[in-house]
Amino acid sequence: MTTIIDKLRLDGKKIYITGGAQGLGKSMAQALAEAGADVAIVDIQLEKAQATAAEIAAATGQKVIAVKADVTNPEDVQKMITTVVDKLGGLDVAFNNAGMVINTPAEETTFDQWTKVINLNLNGVFLTSQAAGKYMIEHGGGAIINTASMSAHIVNRPQPQASYNASKAGVIQLSKSLAIEWAKKGVRVNTLSPGYMATDLTQNSEELKPLIDIWNDWAPLGRMGKPEELQGIAVYLASDTSSFATGADFAIDGAFTAW
Repeated sequence: MTTIIDKLRLDGKKIYITGGAQGLGKSMAQALAEAGADVAIVDIQLEKAQATAAEIAAATGQKVIAVKADVTNPEDVQKMITTVVDKLGGLDVAFNNAGMVINTPAEETTFDQWTKVINLNLNGVFLTSQAAGKYMIEHGGGAIINTASMSAHIVNRPQPQASYNASKAGVIQLSKSLAIEWAKKGVRVNTLSPGYMATDLTQNSEELKPLIDIWNDWAPLGRMGKPEELQGIAVYLASDTSSFATGADFAIDGAFTAW
């Protein structure tokens, strides 16, 4: 008998995850490999990606490779897809996770700052989704997971981050649009919207330390999430168990957006 645990296995699946060298991307990449997938750690920081790939490969026994790519560059993105397919033997799941935030008051935000955030968070997700989707349409289908944020649903406080919020709202609407366009072409597209997460970066940032108490005070659970608390949803969305899930946003935020 095939159990639900069996169905959540990712044996034989080939997956890439952008921004996978550290933080949430690394944690989710670890889970995908633990579930049986071969994984490409895609990051603009190649040395970090190589270290992460080696660490996950040693821990899981799966094939884990590192690929350098600038996801805001169309040529780089296409080269990344080609490399992943060549080295892993295909592409079943695309996890577009790379992103950034710049906290500046809207009236003081420079056009360069605005463009950097929109270019990585939204344009980068479009380029990687487009390239992965085209491959999947031509090769029998697949699943795309795009990292959005609870900031697509709320206005964070006290930090000002209009560019980030707008970019992540765009990721959700883009993903819904792609889900509709590709529904009958075998490609599912969903978004994952984390809340405040206690990564090494957030925990060790002097700039963010004054904000963490404020965030925790507002959080219904009274704390930030742990990176490993996103691992289950990542595996679910990558697995065939989620075959009826497309065009959906999964907010894993400790009820922060339920206020």
